[in-house]
Amino acid sequence: RVCVILRKAYGGAYIVMASRGMGSDYVVCWPNAEIAVMGASGAIGLLYGRKEMPDADRQQLVDDYQTDYCTPRVASERGYVDAVIEPRDTRRVVVGAFEALRSKREHLPKRRHANPPQ
Repeated sequence: RVCVILRKAYGGAYIVMASRGMGSDYVVCWPNAEIAVMGASGAIGLLYGRKEMPDADRQQLVDDYQTDYCTPRVASERGYVDAVIEPRDTRRVVVGAFEALRSKREHLPKRRHANPPQ
Protein backbone atom coordinates (compact mmCIF):
# COMPACT_ATOMS: atom_id res chain seq x y z
CA ARG A 1 0.00 0.00 0.00
CA VAL A 2 1.15 3.49 -0.86
CA CYS A 3 -0.39 6.50 0.89
CA VAL A 4 -0.19 10.14 -0.16
CA ILE A 5 -1.48 12.68 2.36
CA LEU A 6 -2.61 15.80 0.52
CA ARG A 7 -4.29 17.96 3.16
CA LYS A 8 -5.52 16.96 6.61
CA ALA A 9 -5.00 13.68 8.43
CA TYR A 10 -6.24 13.85 12.00
CA GLY A 11 -6.64 11.22 14.70
CA GLY A 12 -8.55 8.07 13.88
CA ALA A 13 -9.08 9.10 10.27
CA TYR A 14 -5.33 9.19 9.74
CA ILE A 15 -4.91 5.83 11.41
CA VAL A 16 -7.47 3.93 9.36
CA MET A 17 -6.79 5.60 6.02
CA ALA A 18 -3.60 3.78 5.06
CA SER A 19 -1.31 4.92 7.86
CA ARG A 20 1.90 3.11 8.69
CA GLY A 21 0.15 1.37 11.59
CA MET A 22 -2.43 -0.14 9.24
CA GLY A 23 0.26 -1.72 7.08
CA SER A 24 1.11 0.89 4.46
CA ASP A 25 4.47 0.25 2.86
CA TYR A 26 5.20 3.84 1.88
CA VAL A 27 3.63 7.04 3.24
CA VAL A 28 4.39 10.47 1.80
CA CYS A 29 2.77 13.86 2.21
CA TRP A 30 2.72 17.28 0.63
CA PRO A 31 4.39 20.22 2.42
CA ASN A 32 1.05 21.82 3.36
CA ALA A 33 -0.40 18.62 4.86
CA GLU A 34 -1.57 18.64 8.45
CA ILE A 35 -0.96 15.45 10.41
CA ALA A 36 -1.88 15.43 14.08
CA VAL A 37 -4.09 13.92 16.74
CA MET A 38 -6.66 16.65 16.13
CA GLY A 39 -6.99 20.04 14.49
CA ALA A 40 -5.40 23.04 16.16
CA SER A 41 -8.67 24.76 17.00
CA GLY A 42 -10.18 21.64 18.55
CA ALA A 43 -7.01 20.88 20.49
CA ILE A 44 -6.87 24.37 21.98
CA GLY A 45 -10.56 24.12 22.88
CA LEU A 46 -9.86 20.83 24.63
CA LEU A 47 -6.73 22.06 26.42
CA TYR A 48 -8.05 25.43 27.54
CA GLY A 49 -11.80 24.81 27.54
CA ARG A 50 -13.95 27.88 27.99
CA LYS A 51 -11.28 29.74 29.88
CA GLU A 52 -11.82 33.45 29.41
CA MET A 53 -9.16 34.96 27.22
CA PRO A 54 -9.08 37.51 24.43
CA ASP A 55 -9.65 36.19 20.91
CA ALA A 56 -6.17 37.35 19.92
CA ASP A 57 -4.60 35.22 22.66
CA ARG A 58 -6.68 32.17 21.71
CA GLN A 59 -5.74 32.65 18.06
CA GLN A 60 -2.07 32.85 19.06
CA LEU A 61 -2.41 29.51 20.88
CA VAL A 62 -4.06 27.98 17.79
CA ASP A 63 -1.28 29.30 15.55
CA ASP A 64 1.40 27.99 17.90
CA TYR A 65 -0.22 24.54 18.05
CA GLN A 66 -0.52 24.53 14.27
CA THR A 67 3.16 25.35 13.90
CA ASP A 68 4.41 22.97 16.59
CA TYR A 69 2.26 19.88 16.02
CA CYS A 70 0.37 19.91 12.71
CA THR A 71 3.28 20.12 10.28
CA PRO A 72 4.69 17.38 8.07
CA ARG A 73 8.11 18.07 9.60
CA VAL A 74 6.94 16.72 12.96
CA ALA A 75 5.28 13.69 11.33
CA SER A 76 8.44 12.97 9.37
CA GLU A 77 10.67 13.25 12.45
CA ARG A 78 8.42 10.82 14.32
CA GLY A 79 8.34 8.32 11.45
CA TYR A 80 4.68 8.71 10.52
CA VAL A 81 5.62 9.62 6.94
CA ASP A 82 8.59 8.50 4.87
CA ALA A 83 9.00 11.73 2.96
CA VAL A 84 7.58 15.19 2.40
CA ILE A 85 7.29 15.67 -1.36
CA GLU A 86 6.39 18.54 -3.64
CA PRO A 87 2.99 18.17 -5.31
CA ARG A 88 4.58 18.23 -8.76
CA ASP A 89 6.65 15.13 -7.83
CA THR A 90 3.70 13.02 -6.67
CA ARG A 91 3.31 10.92 -9.81
CA ARG A 92 7.03 10.17 -10.02
CA VAL A 93 7.25 9.23 -6.33
CA VAL A 94 4.16 6.98 -6.41
CA VAL A 95 5.34 5.19 -9.55
CA GLY A 96 8.75 4.72 -7.94
CA ALA A 97 7.14 3.28 -4.82
CA PHE A 98 5.10 0.81 -6.86
CA GLU A 99 8.21 -0.18 -8.80
CA ALA A 100 10.10 -0.78 -5.55
CA LEU A 101 7.21 -2.85 -4.18
CA ARG A 102 6.66 -4.85 -7.37
CA SER A 103 8.31 -7.99 -6.02
CA LYS A 104 6.81 -7.77 -2.54
CA ARG A 105 4.79 -10.77 -1.49
CA GLU A 106 2.58 -10.61 1.56
CA HIS A 107 2.50 -13.64 3.83
CA LEU A 108 -1.05 -13.98 5.09
CA PRO A 109 -2.18 -16.54 7.66
CA LYS A 110 -3.87 -19.65 6.30
CA ARG A 111 -7.03 -19.01 8.29
CA ARG A 112 -8.97 -15.83 8.27
CA HIS A 113 -9.95 -15.94 11.94
CA ALA A 114 -7.83 -17.04 14.88
CA ASN A 115 -10.91 -17.99 16.91
CA PRO A 116 -13.06 -20.46 14.93
CA PRO A 117 -16.70 -21.06 15.95
CA GLN A 118 -17.31 -24.13 18.13
